[in-house]
Amino acid sequence: MDAFSYLSVLLSIIIGLGITQVLQGYRGLLLSRSRVRLYTPTLIWSVLLLVFSCQLWWASFGLAGRSEWDFATFSIILLQTILLYMMCAIVLPDVPPTDELNLRDHYYREVTPFFTISLAMLATSTAKDWMLNGELPGTLNLCFHLLFAAMSVTALATRRPRAHEAMSLAMIGLIAAYVGLLFARLGQG
Repeated sequence: MDAFSYLSVLLSIIIGLGITQVLQGYRGLLLSRSRVRLYTPTLIWSVLLLVFSCQLWWASFGLAGRSEWDFATFSIILLQTILLYMMCAIVLPDVPPTDELNLRDHYYREVTPFFTISLAMLATSTAKDWMLNGELPGTLNLCFHLLFAAMSVTALATRRPRAHEAMSLAMIGLIAAYVGLLFARLGQG
């Protein structure tokens, strides 16, 4: 087993746990649907986190040819994966057995930790590229990071529902373009 195959096992487990968190959230919402008030940004972000998780796993194959590893470089990759897991863990609430659940209330209760973690994940992603390649991410990748960071800062600065709804909708297009342009083929990015 080469080094990447060995190291990628832990990353894959954490990504899988993040996906499981979101899917279990969907299960809870489905089983409690008569007591749940849906909120579009919560649902959009949950879908986007599934896309982020798959994209991170997909992009990790670009590391397969790397033969030299050190603990610091692996740690920054691991940290990025853990931060993504944490976003997946808080995007949807645990569903109470009998009470009503309002996804809008949950969204605004978790806005600060969610978007703070997203900023930390973006910083970690940038640091990862620096540690792996000795340079910042490519121009297009860096532009995405900056746009996502700007949205996160805006989300932290305002609690206006229309702003959050618009940002979540805009993020759909941004992520579609990001994945399509940078990660459409295995090993790309």
